[in-house]
Amino acid sequence: MKTQLKPAKPQTPVNKNSTVHKTAKFLFLATLSLVISLFCLGKLNIFFDSNFWVDFIKTYQCCTIPIFIVAYIVLTVIGIPGTILTIVGGILFGLFWGTFWSVIGATVGALGAFLSARYCFKDYIQKRFNKRDKLSQFQTAILEQPMRFVLLVRFAPISPFNIVNFLFGLTSINWLSYTLGTFIGIIPGTFAYTWLGVSGIDALSGSDRLSFFLALGFLFFLSIIPFLMRNYSKSQSR
Repeated sequence: MKTQLKPAKPQTPVNKNSTVHKTAKFLFLATLSLVISLFCLGKLNIFFDSNFWVDFIKTYQCCTIPIFIVAYIVLTVIGIPGTILTIVGGILFGLFWGTFWSVIGATVGALGAFLSARYCFKDYIQKRFNKRDKLSQFQTAILEQPMRFVLLVRFAPISPFNIVNFLFGLTSINWLSYTLGTFIGIIPGTFAYTWLGVSGIDALSGSDRLSFFLALGFLFFLSIIPFLMRNYSKSQSR
C-alpha cells in the first residue's frame, strides 16, 4: 500500500526589509525612551553640557574619536542638536580635526535621521507636516535642483538641522545626493562652531580673545548670507 505524501505547506517569505525597519524602529524608540527618562529625571541638560562631554570622552583615551562620532550620530538621529558636540570637538581635537570629525558624525547622523523618516516613521511624520506648506515647498524645490537645494539649506547654520533631516526623508530626493549635499554644505557652519570651541578655551584662559570674536563674526556672516542671497534674487527678478 502506497503512502500518500501530504503536500508541503508553502513557506511564508521573510520580508527582510520589514525586519530591518522593525529593528531600526526598536533601536530608535529605545534611545528615545532613554532621553525621555532623563528628561523626567531632570538630567536632560547633560546633553547640552560641554564639560560633561569633554570629561566623558576624555575618560576613554584609547577611543575618543569613535565615542565622539557615535555620540554625535545618536544625538542627531533622535533629534537633539549636536551643536554642543561640535564645540566640544574643537576643544578636544583642535580646529582642523574637530571640524572633520564633527562633519563625519553630523553627516552620518543626518543620513540616519533621513532613513528613519523615509522607512520607519514616514506615516507619522507625514501626518505631522502635511498640514504645513514646508513639505510641499521642499518637494517642489528638490524636483528642480536637488543638490543645489540641499547645499543652500545646509549652508545656513541657523537652519533647523534636525527637523530638516526628517523633512528631506519624506521627499523623493536620492539618498546619495542628500548625503553629499549635507557633507559639503555643513562644512562652513561646522568650522565656525568648532572655531568657537577652540577660541573659547583661549579666551577663558585670557590668552587670545580676538580669535573668539572673529569666530563669532564668521558665524554671524554665515547666518546672514541666505537673507542676502534671497534679497539679491528678489531684486534680480524685478
